Amino acid sequence: MILLYHLWLSPGCRKVRLVLAEKKLDFEMQIEKVWQRSSEFLALNPAGEVPVLIDEDGSKVCGSQVICEYLDEMYGPAPMIGTGAVERAEVRRLIQWFDGKFQAEVIANLVDEKIMKRFLGLGEPNSNAIRAGGRNIHVHLSYIEWLIDRRTWLAGEDMTLADLTAAAHLSCVDYLGDVPWEDHPAAKDWYARIKSRPSFRGLLADHIPGAPPPKHYADLDF
Repeated sequence: MILLYHLWLSPGCRKVRLVLAEKKLDFEMQIEKVWQRSSEFLALNPAGEVPVLIDEDGSKVCGSQVICEYLDEMYGPAPMIGTGAVERAEVRRLIQWFDGKFQAEVIANLVDEKIMKRFLGLGEPNSNAIRAGGRNIHVHLSYIEWLIDRRTWLAGEDMTLADLTAAAHLSCVDYLGDVPWEDHPAAKDWYARIKSRPSFRGLLADHIPGAPPPKHYADLDF
């Protein structure tokens, strides 16, 4: 069976979990406390980062986007990164937007400050960073609404890895109850479409010890 080394509120790990579920692949998960820098895990990935996927044949793949493209090439049925060069470019552009820009402007300021600092023993969250993350998320939700006003899904008429990437990031913030859905109804409607997919059930069942999600987190109707 496929094995995935992961962390609960890692957007990259959640993105890989969504792709595995969309492709209806059976897999097991193993929490990897990367801050412990275990020699066994470093032998798998010298970067010391999750996600890491071990395929059934023993193939080792590291990094969220690399894993997702590997799964897309290895397992059917439908490609999740588009079928033409222009479409694939747009999907990858949006993936980079969320894995890069959203990660730096929102995840680092909210999830990392509120959750990861606790695990790493780095002290209290930085209130300035949290306020910045709260401001920045409005920009990203507005951009999602701009895209959805012009397309059925973020990158076009079909759901792609761009949607799963954005939803993976937002699900981490939503676990904290920090997504201002009431200010962005079109983004909320798009997220509800993703959230209601069977592939999302595993994410909605997550429960971090000592940090339970808000009541609406697993509610498909918010």
